[in-house]
Amino acid sequence: MPGRQTNIRTAAVFALLTSLVASMAAAATKYLTALIDASVVVCIQYLICLLTLTPWIIQSGVKGIATKVPRAHLIRGLAGWACFYTYYVAISKIPLMDASLLRNTAPLCVPFFGFLLFRNRIGVLGIVGILVGFAGVMFILKPEGASISLWHGVGFLSGVTLALSMIYTRELAHTEPSNRILFYYFLISLLLSIPLALYKAEPIPFTALPPLLFVGLSIFITMKLYNHAYANAPASTIAPLTYFGVIFAGVFGWLFWDQIPDAKSLVGMLLIVTGGIMAILARPFHPER
Repeated sequence: MPGRQTNIRTAAVFALLTSLVASMAAAATKYLTALIDASVVVCIQYLICLLTLTPWIIQSGVKGIATKVPRAHLIRGLAGWACFYTYYVAISKIPLMDASLLRNTAPLCVPFFGFLLFRNRIGVLGIVGILVGFAGVMFILKPEGASISLWHGVGFLSGVTLALSMIYTRELAHTEPSNRILFYYFLISLLLSIPLALYKAEPIPFTALPPLLFVGLSIFITMKLYNHAYANAPASTIAPLTYFGVIFAGVFGWLFWDQIPDAKSLVGMLLIVTGGIMAILARPFHPER
């Protein structure tokens, strides 16, 4: 099956590039949040994202954005905005690898939302993966002993809200074109971002402009790479590779902020990645109908 092998290799390259770009954006965000508030970064990010859709909006007009499922778009937008806001706040307060790892707990949370919202069954492999993964979460949430770290908890919330966003994106994809999903996601998230950004408004240093532009464009770039990856191989093959983003984040944290994970963090990472891959292979992303 040489043709299929080539496709899988191509998909793997695109999946790794997706993780690399996302980790670079996270590192840029950590740099930015030392200069400006996370809420401002989130707001400008979604403004740039919405502007990338301008040609499609002009071409499609009212017919292109008309939808019969506004509630699903609203939930997806709320969850997506909450995911990025909590992720960026966590990035500003805790090591980059920890924030990336906690955001990547989403596959552990997806089966819960799938069961609660759509009554999807959770198989044995999924249950074991969840238990293993959440054991790892406890190692990360308690970096200094018995007390749970507030900012690590915020990072974990980014994984929970990402899971909800993934569930509703999957549901919307059954009836809605991708650009319409993105339009409502970016628009709703921008509207949610504006009040906080205005409240935290402050002068933006000139040195912050290039990384701000990159962070905004990174979502568009990663979505393109992500689509290419999944066009060449099944999700069960490619999804586990997203955990390379944790490794990339760890490297950037070490290079730029001298953040070296301790033994407890490494054990937590191993358990979360193992549990997450098991949950992915249990196919929680495919609602039963």
